Amino acid sequence: MFKKHPKGLTLLFSTELWERFSYYGMRALLVLYMTKALDYSDPKALGVYGAYGALVYATPLLGGLLADRILGQRNSIVLGAILMTLGHFMMAFDTIITFYTALGLLVVGNGFFKPNMAPLLGKLYRDDDPLREGAFTIFYMGVNIGAFVAPLACGELAKIFGWHAGFSLAGFGMLFGLVIFYGQQKIFGKDGLPPSSGTRPLLAGLTPLRLVWIGAFLSIPFFALLMNQSEIMSYLLFVLGVVALGYVAYNGFRVSKIEGARLLVAMILIFFSILFWAFYFQAGGSLTLFADRNIDRDLGFFTVSAAQLEAVNALWILILALPLARAWEWLSKSGREPSIPAKFAYGTITLGLSFLIFSYGRFLASEALIPLTVLIFGYMIFTLGELLVSPVGLSMVTRLSPAKIVSFMTGVWFLSSSFANYIAALIGKMTAAPPTATGSIDPAETLGIYTTIYEQLGFVAIAAGLLLLVFNKPLTRLMHLDD
Repeated sequence: MFKKHPKGLTLLFSTELWERFSYYGMRALLVLYMTKALDYSDPKALGVYGAYGALVYATPLLGGLLADRILGQRNSIVLGAILMTLGHFMMAFDTIITFYTALGLLVVGNGFFKPNMAPLLGKLYRDDDPLREGAFTIFYMGVNIGAFVAPLACGELAKIFGWHAGFSLAGFGMLFGLVIFYGQQKIFGKDGLPPSSGTRPLLAGLTPLRLVWIGAFLSIPFFALLMNQSEIMSYLLFVLGVVALGYVAYNGFRVSKIEGARLLVAMILIFFSILFWAFYFQAGGSLTLFADRNIDRDLGFFTVSAAQLEAVNALWILILALPLARAWEWLSKSGREPSIPAKFAYGTITLGLSFLIFSYGRFLASEALIPLTVLIFGYMIFTLGELLVSPVGLSMVTRLSPAKIVSFMTGVWFLSSSFANYIAALIGKMTAAPPTATGSIDPAETLGIYTTIYEQLGFVAIAAGLLLLVFNKPLTRLMHLDD
């Protein structure tokens, strides 16, 4: 698989695999840990999870900017990996202070790590290199291998030895990634090194590069506070959204008519993507609690934990991604490949169908437990929707945005996922299970709550997708792809 590619691909593939192992291993346990070990109510746990997810997608905006101006990609990746390693291991301590500090470390570390892996990979290839697209496909496989293995391994360790053992395994995954990258990064030569502006002494003999390292650690309490106080997070997102929309509108009046039309389409599709991802991000949140409380996970010889079922989505990606890519290639050659708005529409409709499958599984329930096969099949449809939307989203933004604000629009795309995570938490809170008089959860009651909400999500998603299909042709014309 790596034979024709530069050695840097193998290094980045391995680093990303272990980073994703740590991320998805921790994510699989997070909501379950809060509701079971910390005794958080569903609304509290899902609120923290939503704030964490929102910040994970928001901090790369600043992290990418600091990498370009001061740190360089390699320093940013190392700094991010160190912070995330510390964060994962801190999850092994059983106090509220260390818990939120750990989340703060993970959020800040992700901000430095996430936006710099793909640009460093891109530097290994010329723009016209025929191996370039294949390299990103291989890299994406590393993401999903880590996402598949982590919930199984961390979930099993947590089940046998306790929550903190599972979190520690995620920490070792990130540590492996850090050691691999740090020890072999010289193979990139001069690529990814900090610009000269980052290494000139600035304040008390400190360079901007060192000041960023110091500032990264000093910012941890601020981000920990944001996750503990979700109200502050909501105000911050509102301000960021208003500023982003204002800047996009301002530039929309300063470009050509064709560029303005393309920008309008990009913003419409970004709006629909917020709806899509808000529903999609129920994975890891309410869908994990649903699997824990209302899915029959007993296989007879083995009981699958709810955390381990987080691996199902990644498994379907590994199975479906290549056949779907080949299907698009075949349709493209025959001139029948759907437009970008149509792909968004089909993906949203498909996601809606998956929620209807989760909902109507209640008709097969026995003692308030739905068969595991229903969840697995629902996740297959769920994943198909993801594969229809996710690969074309960032490409759409870079293709339709005016050249002078394309980087900003890329940031807006990631910011939309922050809004989606926040909305996902609000939706998740609608599924909150009221405790019984004894403080326990009644599966019969939660079955009705989850399936009712998922039925509503399913119909809303299908309606949104059909609406987008109605406007497919006008939107496609506004894209001016032939100009």
